[in-house]
Order: sequence, then structure tokens, then C-alpha cells
Amino acid sequence: MIKRYLGLLSVAAVFFALSANADVVLKDSSEILGRWKLYAESAKLDGEKKAVIVEWEFKDGGVLETIATDAGGRTNEMHIPIQYKVEDGVIKKQVSPGREKFEDCKVVEKNSSEMILKCPFLYFFLTKI
Repeated sequence: MIKRYLGLLSVAAVFFALSANADVVLKDSSEILGRWKLYAESAKLDGEKKAVIVEWEFKDGGVLETIATDAGGRTNEMHIPIQYKVEDGVIKKQVSPGREKFEDCKVVEKNSSEMILKCPFLYFFLTKI
């Protein structure tokens, strides 16, 4: 009886561990529309975060406008529009303007005001504005 209970307990623990690490599956772009402050990026989810000053605005029609602030540069703000779409539950965003290459960004965590994205090389930490 005890062996059976311990077996069920270990199966339940594995199930909860897997579901805790499951990505958020987006239904469509309406779940991410609006302005987001990208405040940090990191190579690992639990790694050291590098502070950044960037805004992302997911617009209707598949345009993601990146607004980068460069306090020490010649231009105070730089606006860069790129294409994006939500397919198969992930955000597919253009790697750079004018290129046809897209990268998949999975939503790792999301609530109404916070979102963490896992793109091919970095995690992005965003707060809804």
C-alpha cells in the first residue's frame, strides 16, 4: 500500500513539475496587443538580467513597433517597425526590418501585466504599459 502511494505521489510530482514549466499557448494576437516595456533580457530564465530601455507595441495588422531609447546617442528615440504574427500559439516576429526571416518567441509566463518571452537566444521580460 505504501509503495503504491509513493508511486502515485512521484507521478503527481512529475506531472506538476512538467505543467509548471509548460509554455503559455496564445490563441491569437489580441492577447498581446498594446504597449509593453521591455525592461530586461537574459540568456537564461533564472540567469542574470541585463537592464534595457525599450518599448514594444504590438499593433493590429501584424506590426510590432520597437521604440528604443538611447540617452547617450545622437538620436534620443529610434522607432523600428517589424512584422509579427501569432501562429501555433507562439509569436513569430521578423528578425530585422526588410528581411523575410522570422523567429519563434514562446510565451513562458503571462498574466495581465507581465510577460516573459523565450526567443532563440534570449529571454525577454516585459511589463504592460
